[in-house]
Amino acid sequence: MTVDPVETQDPDDLKTFHSAPVARLRADLALALRAAAHHGLAEGVCNHFSVELPDASGRFLLNPRGLLWQELRADDIVMVDAQGAVLAGRHPVESTAMFIHAAIHRIARQPCVLHTHMPHATALTLTADRALDTRLSQTAMRFHGRVAVDARYNGLALDVAEGERIAGAMRGADVVFLGNHGVVVCADRLAHAYDDLYYLERACQLQLLALASGRPLAPVDEALAARVGAQTLGERLQSELFFEALRRTV
Repeated sequence: MTVDPVETQDPDDLKTFHSAPVARLRADLALALRAAAHHGLAEGVCNHFSVELPDASGRFLLNPRGLLWQELRADDIVMVDAQGAVLAGRHPVESTAMFIHAAIHRIARQPCVLHTHMPHATALTLTADRALDTRLSQTAMRFHGRVAVDARYNGLALDVAEGERIAGAMRGADVVFLGNHGVVVCADRLAHAYDDLYYLERACQLQLLALASGRPLAPVDEALAARVGAQTLGERLQSELFFEALRRTV
């Protein structure tokens, strides 16, 4: 189902949409989507990234239906409310996006929500373990203690209950593997969320390559994995430098 923009958009919503802070957020969101396409994390015109407005209004920005991620620009981003109404923007949105993203913003209180079917992370959701082993590569250790699993695949997210179940499964985690489906990565800033998304896929790729070797895996102990994870999260400047490098090059 498609949610179309309202014919007469509220002047206050339009003023917010075109304000300098929201225009910057729209530019950052479009950049994150183009970067994801550049890094091979996109799947057709499916999946969505969203970022909540910082005014605690429940409104958030979202990529629209039907556009490839690599073609998205700030003017293509739409603004929606928690009920799924398109408040500003020139494109319709996909209802499945609303059911997942609105619930995570509302229940898990996550400002930035990135949902993908990126191949290596999704491949791990098809296994009995369902998720990344955060004791393996150094890259995986950055996610130690941050991963949840929603193993109960129930078809397309076509109602509110599906998004609420996913949000409830997070329980404080900011990365959730969705069984037989894909992943969701959350953060308080887009630069941090995109950095995590990129490195999550790299960590999953390394795990699958190691499994393909047929040799036994050699995880580190929990305490070391936790220490490396804390060290990585203590250096978030690297995430911002990466995002700015993408701004210059993508």
